[in-house]
Amino acid sequence: MRRRPRTTFLVSFITIIILFAIFSLHLYGYALSRFRYSHSDIDTRNNNLFLNEHTQLKRRVSSINFKHSISTVSVLFPDWEVLLIVKPNTPLDYGYNYLCIFRNSALSPARFSGVLPFTNLTTFKCDLPESLHRRSRFYQPALVTVTSENEVYDPPPLPELLRWNLLVYESFSTVDDVVVFAKGVNHRKGYDRSPSELRCVFVFGEGRTVTTAVTSSVQEVFRCPHPYRKFLFQEIEKIGISLEIIGKNFVVPSVAYYIPRPRPNTVTVLETQAHSKYFLCACTMVYNVGKFLREWVMYHSKVGVENFILYDNNSDDDFQSVVNELRENGYNITTLLWIWPKTQEAGFSHSILHSKSKGLCSWIMYVDVDEFVYSPSWSDNEGKYKIKNEFPSLKPMLLYRQQSNVSHDIGQLSVRCKEFGPSGQRKNPVKGVIQGYTCRKRLDQRHKSIVLINAVHRGLRNVIHHFELNEKEGFRSEQISMEEVVVNHYKYQAWDEFKSKFRRRVSAYVVDWRQNVNLNSKDRTPGLGFQPIEPKDWMHKFCEVRDDRLKSVTRAWFGISLGHNETRMAWQSN
Repeated sequence: MRRRPRTTFLVSFITIIILFAIFSLHLYGYALSRFRYSHSDIDTRNNNLFLNEHTQLKRRVSSINFKHSISTVSVLFPDWEVLLIVKPNTPLDYGYNYLCIFRNSALSPARFSGVLPFTNLTTFKCDLPESLHRRSRFYQPALVTVTSENEVYDPPPLPELLRWNLLVYESFSTVDDVVVFAKGVNHRKGYDRSPSELRCVFVFGEGRTVTTAVTSSVQEVFRCPHPYRKFLFQEIEKIGISLEIIGKNFVVPSVAYYIPRPRPNTVTVLETQAHSKYFLCACTMVYNVGKFLREWVMYHSKVGVENFILYDNNSDDDFQSVVNELRENGYNITTLLWIWPKTQEAGFSHSILHSKSKGLCSWIMYVDVDEFVYSPSWSDNEGKYKIKNEFPSLKPMLLYRQQSNVSHDIGQLSVRCKEFGPSGQRKNPVKGVIQGYTCRKRLDQRHKSIVLINAVHRGLRNVIHHFELNEKEGFRSEQISMEEVVVNHYKYQAWDEFKSKFRRRVSAYVVDWRQNVNLNSKDRTPGLGFQPIEPKDWMHKFCEVRDDRLKSVTRAWFGISLGHNETRMAWQSN
């Protein structure tokens, strides 16, 4: 009877020893991993491990030099992308390769992402390492140079990453006021905070601030008076600007800077009620459209568009080289780096301000690069607004509205869209979208607008390429008949082209098509679902009506005969 307790004691004792040994090994492994990857022990071995996994770095290095850490502020964008904005007056050496290094010593290559056009600040992008995705907090990375020096320094502690869903990201100064662009202050579904709930905050450094009242609060656009000139200290080159939500005593995080008001003697031509430089402009937001841009610009230039305003949503294809080539051939193209994701409406609001400030346009047509505006009457070279011996143009139609005694108050024309399908194409048509896609859906969808700049309401509200007009001054919109003008929207293209749009669109309604949200949005494709997988019989979808009217017109206008019944379109590369 006495042996049983003694046996139980021995079993318990042996179990405790085994558990203690296992726990000790676990602590040792944890301590070892913490030692190997601590901030104070980033050495060449860790760098080489990183380089083996990230072959996009062009050369091997012996150390990361934190002496050359660049002063930045960072924002976490959708899809785990980090934008780093280099702070003003920070010197850069473009001979270096740059890295983002995060708190857990994870590394990510930093890619040069352009210079912001209105503040002249340099930007980089890097991907947030997957090892950080599950963290409860995300901290800003250090932007460091990769050098061959042997000195290694600890990175300084950095604040939390700013979040894209609540951020002041841009500002624009007119003669009369300041326009601030902010994400997350107003809600998407039509709820705008009252201007009385907000203030503009001007930050002069070292805690010095000045506030002015917000006078307009619409979507992501806010307006407020300039601060008095006596508050503008000449020694401060960059003045921060943000919004305060008064009831919450909360200042929205900001990466924007205030630009002092233009001097009175630089009031623009348009603002002094003189004629603008161009009668008709076309504006759109673009991403990686280099292969389509020639056709779109050359066609619309032929039918009356005199200047193109392109908001570049951080393209990384040959977009800029195509723009340069078109400029050399005499086309007027303005490009603005607009790095902010899902801000198409805000970008269009900005385009009204930009055009006014430069005296650019009387009318702006808002269509995308896969959309072509034309009049069916051009097919027979006759039409109500065609001037004898002149090429068919959109301009007479606008002049008629602008000069008519009956229609002098028309401030916007709404043009219906016909949506074209893949039309049997397996890849991008070599002669362009107009020649390649000739089968469409029967019913029209949505509309695009041609807007009189002076008719736009100061709040700058716009939805789906359609602006709110200043009705107090008598302006109104007109729905134009499809017999007069129509938009051919080549929306559903060959699968490889369409798939590239599946996640990353510049529009605002579907942030990521892979998420089960906004199921009824017209940004979604009927029957596509949530994965970029080619649906069965994609090539023949959305084909209800054969429509080759514009194909025939453009073939006559832009076709170059090569002999033997071969034709090359003017926008095709030689």
